[in-house]
Amino acid sequence: MFRNDLTPDEALRLVCDTEGEVDIVTEVSPADAQRVLDSQHARLVVSDANRVLVGILNRGSDAPLHDVEVRRALNAAIDRTAVVDQGLNGYASVIPAMTPPWCSGFPAGVQPYELDAARAREAFAKADWPARRPLRIATPESFAAIAHMLAASIRSTLDLMVEVVVVPPDQVPAGSRALIEKKLDLPWDVLLHPWFDLSSEAPPAAVHREFFGLDGAFRAGPPDEGFDALFDEMKVQLDGEALVEVAERIDAYVHDRALALFICAPQALYAVNEHVTFSPYKTTFELAEVTVDEQHWSVSGGRSDSSRRDLGDRTAIRPTSGKPTFSQASGNAC
Repeated sequence: MFRNDLTPDEALRLVCDTEGEVDIVTEVSPADAQRVLDSQHARLVVSDANRVLVGILNRGSDAPLHDVEVRRALNAAIDRTAVVDQGLNGYASVIPAMTPPWCSGFPAGVQPYELDAARAREAFAKADWPARRPLRIATPESFAAIAHMLAASIRSTLDLMVEVVVVPPDQVPAGSRALIEKKLDLPWDVLLHPWFDLSSEAPPAAVHREFFGLDGAFRAGPPDEGFDALFDEMKVQLDGEALVEVAERIDAYVHDRALALFICAPQALYAVNEHVTFSPYKTTFELAEVTVDEQHWSVSGGRSDSSRRDLGDRTAIRPTSGKPTFSQASGNAC
């Protein structure tokens, strides 16, 4: 049974502090991981996942983001390891571009951009960045802390003014529509954006295309002819090995052209009742293999003394806003 009437914080409290109400909470924020580790009734289950967190680069803005040297400079100006360790409490992997190494289509030999101040300054010096023009980073509330970390790194590395705009939840739908429709000028240069893939086969079909393709919902700026040519080649492949080979070239191309601000692949975190056996998938949330032991409340017929239908003092529930999490949707418990 899925519980869709709980906020993420209410669900987390029930799985951590009670029995008989919630057995699994999905999309636990890294900010709440220690709470689960310290809880009486739940354990933390961590899994690599087919998801990415990137900065969409607006190549149609009045800043010279159409210049590959500027894009490379930005990628060499951020400390991804610090973002993973401090912004996501270590629950993510640094990847070269858009394809995680556990997926088909990961290009062997391609390495992630590293923080390299000298290289970043050299590349940025080749560009004609407008004087007193700040770089504008937009972000949903859940990734605000990460946006400020990126901004601080870019400021110090490139000596560039950087503004961070945190988009309130009620303005996200309108902003998403503007990005997808591509009729209005976008007010940002970089937009922090998470995305996912429901399959580990040929990630460009569901990931790269959305960000860079001719019909991509998240493409900001003009189409990229090199990308579209590679994607056209991939989409007609009938042989599996040939398809994977083109997928590898696509990810390598995206990396080389620095078409996004590549950040990391966040892990999926679950809070699971201690008497439940749950093995996560990298792709989707599956329950077919879930089992419970004899001490589980549904078998023993018992319920811990601390379990109550009443959600208790809601003032003790910490707000979800501002926590890094892949999904801010409620009803993430079952």
